[in-house]
Amino acid sequence: MQTTFGARASLAAAACVGAAALVAAGTAAAQSYPAKPIKLYVGFPPGGGSDALARLLGNALPAKLTQQVLVDNKPGANTIVATEYVKSQPADGYTLLFVSASFSINPSLYKLSYDIEKDFSPVALVAIVPLLLITHPSTPVKTVSDLIAMAKAQPGKLNYASFGIGSAAHLAGEMMLSMTGTDMVHVPYKGSAPAVADVMGGRVTMMLPGIGSAINLAREGKLKAIAVSTAKRASGAPDIPTIAESGIPGFDVATWESIQAPAGTPAEAIGRLNGAIREVVASPDLRPKMINLGFEPDATRTPAEVAQFIRAERQKWAKLVKERNIKAE
Repeated sequence: MQTTFGARASLAAAACVGAAALVAAGTAAAQSYPAKPIKLYVGFPPGGGSDALARLLGNALPAKLTQQVLVDNKPGANTIVATEYVKSQPADGYTLLFVSASFSINPSLYKLSYDIEKDFSPVALVAIVPLLLITHPSTPVKTVSDLIAMAKAQPGKLNYASFGIGSAAHLAGEMMLSMTGTDMVHVPYKGSAPAVADVMGGRVTMMLPGIGSAINLAREGKLKAIAVSTAKRASGAPDIPTIAESGIPGFDVATWESIQAPAGTPAEAIGRLNGAIREVVASPDLRPKMINLGFEPDATRTPAEVAQFIRAERQKWAKLVKERNIKAE
């Protein structure tokens, strides 16, 4: 009996030691990541809003991760080029993808070689980006209600610009038409700058670009800012009403910025990255810089909550694309 009891005690002690060793190994793995520089790929050319935010993060994260975060651009095919590239890389936490709302829109428009939910693991949501409803200063409207009334009085005569079929500006415009029962002509451009330029020139009635690319032009009197697209007013422009409060109740549309990793990336790496991103986005150094660029800092979600957010966005845009019969170029 004593021998049996002693053997059992030894087994129990060994089991405890083994469990402790596993915990210690997991902790060590979490602490040892990252052991080399991390590469963050942006699906847009240098100089745009997404690129600027990615580089702000790239500069801020090394203080938390003790490794460099190298930002690289792989533009093309509405961010599909960069997404395909990162999907093909090792799932080790050292190759990441910086994406916008196009990540959740593209599945409804294109035949893709990847599935955004099965082939990627969410790391963090970084920011929400309000869109700004703009018109030429001479347009005889002051509110969203005025614009709707003008559109209903001239069905099919007014137009709106976007920076391409399937872009956030395009789908936001279609959402507005759908919710108000109005008819306007979509005019797609190859980029935000020429589209905004034609609104300033009075050649296009309205547009919904990211607030960061248009707010200063509006403050200079070159554009008229009517409303922002999000449910809440923008932190950087609290004087501008929302579309929801000034003509279309329930309207809440935005683009956003998120970081994704190839599916299968270790949970320890994703957890370390998520925690570091949360800290730097909330910091008194980075937060005001983001707001100044037109971003609403939003990094409080866990990776699981980001996955739910992406799924809801994908479903929302799929419904609109089908309803409005939107086709890719």
